[in-house]
Amino acid sequence: MAEIAALLVGDPPALWSELGFVVDDDTVEVSGVHHVLGGDKKGIRDWSMRGLAGDIDVLDGLPFGLPAAPARPTPDHPNGVVALDHVVLATPDIARTIESIEAAGIECRRVREAGTYGAPMRQAFFRLGEVILEVVGGAEKSGDGPPRFFGLAYTVRDLDETARFLGDRLHPAKDAVQPGRRIATLDKGAGSTVPLAFMSPGLQNEG
Repeated sequence: MAEIAALLVGDPPALWSELGFVVDDDTVEVSGVHHVLGGDKKGIRDWSMRGLAGDIDVLDGLPFGLPAAPARPTPDHPNGVVALDHVVLATPDIARTIESIEAAGIECRRVREAGTYGAPMRQAFFRLGEVILEVVGGAEKSGDGPPRFFGLAYTVRDLDETARFLGDRLHPAKDAVQPGRRIATLDKGAGSTVPLAFMSPGLQNEG
């Protein structure tokens, strides 16, 4: 199965340590995804995948510029993070992006109609190992450029404990789209250049 192997995140390693992640040699491990931290540019700037069929080095204009490192165990992060739930990818042409990902042998599991600030939106979901790739875009094509990484959402052992750890850096939790789950987003003032969210466990993880 195709999996996300690595992400290059333009945040200082010290910041992620303050947010409660175990940082080892400027990297963070969650769900087999090697988070490489640092650099001068903001946001998620690069990635890689493992397990793709064939010689594929780009998906819909997003090249794989990082080594596809082997999966490593998720350590005991002080903030309670146990898994990378989903990676959000924003695209100006969701039909094209879905077609490109499926051409790489990755099945689109579901497409959902949604609305953001009153604008019609679509969400498409792909499973990449333990992680869901969530592709979002307008109902109508808005440009010809490549998609861009938007944000990351993590599953935690106990969202209330995570909220106590992060304090006022975390917004109050609200109901997530997934039934029975809650989600809380990190305040921009916390310093990350990537939108980060923390989610309560799914039903399969509870009890």
